[in-house]
Amino acid sequence: MNLTTNYMGLSLKSPLVLSASPLSEDIDNIKQAEEVGASAIVMHSLFEEQLYVDTQLINPVVTLEHQAHSLVLTDLPISARFRVSPNEYLEHIHTAKEKIDIPIIASLNCTSLGSWTNYARLIEQAGADALELNIYNIPTDMSLTATQIEQSYIDIVSAVKAAITIPVAVKLSPYFTNMANMAQRLDDTGVDALVLFNRFYQPDINLNKIQVEPNIILSEPQAKRLPMRWIAILYGQVKANLAATSGIHKGNDVAKMLLAGADVTMLCSILLLRGIEYLRTIEQELCEWMQKHEFESVEQIKGILSQKNCINPSTFERVQYMRALSTYKPEWVHHQDTSYYFG
Repeated sequence: MNLTTNYMGLSLKSPLVLSASPLSEDIDNIKQAEEVGASAIVMHSLFEEQLYVDTQLINPVVTLEHQAHSLVLTDLPISARFRVSPNEYLEHIHTAKEKIDIPIIASLNCTSLGSWTNYARLIEQAGADALELNIYNIPTDMSLTATQIEQSYIDIVSAVKAAITIPVAVKLSPYFTNMANMAQRLDDTGVDALVLFNRFYQPDINLNKIQVEPNIILSEPQAKRLPMRWIAILYGQVKANLAATSGIHKGNDVAKMLLAGADVTMLCSILLLRGIEYLRTIEQELCEWMQKHEFESVEQIKGILSQKNCINPSTFERVQYMRALSTYKPEWVHHQDTSYYFG
């Protein structure tokens, strides 16, 4: 059985990728992930804010001593707010590349265009095989128009693509007026992959302390529905590879994403819940499903249930919507032969 897939020009042994998470902060975790079946590692994110001091972006300088294979980064601050400094992040990439054979994909969490793109060059020099841009931006300025917000995404991606030669992926939120158009515009920049979707972590309010506090809720399996829908819509319509993230907890979830058109699936929450070793179980479940349905390779599966393979693509979404509503019955009337109308 052939599980290999291509992602951003990288040949991966399977579609199972370790998503950006605290798990990749530890080299032993990265090594274990490779041993149990991960085909690539997306490093934990480095935040744009980590590169700022007194509102001025420090221009980092990197020196690679090739004979000693050492990496030294100077002139960057170490912020107490973050567990890993920019200096350590580059060293971490360099060390990971020495310890494992699967691709390392760095992650930058950014919101604006700035000279932080210089850091993308340092990431490339540190040995990363690719870079994932996590554009995590919740607009609060009421004067900003949708056009301005969308253009900022295009500007960021274009600047990074111009600065480095390694492949670039963009991790997006679904909150655009026309997600399909935004995907097309990003595709036109030459971006190598679209990662669908980012999850915004919404804070809570502590009533005892009367203050806002962090509140991280791990993804549930139903969270896969949104990325699965959009991957099915975009498959075959953009040149960029498509990565699915959120709600992928089982081998069957992986199979569904592949059927929709995903090239890779990114795992995070389930591994935080069950441990990195659970990757073996997910791969085994995927193989069992493929064997049951007589698929010999991942490539045979991709996009079978995408909009591209629908007889009438223009009605794809409306048909699924109408079918869902017309077939649903509340549990308390499942024995009754009653028709319901949902408006």
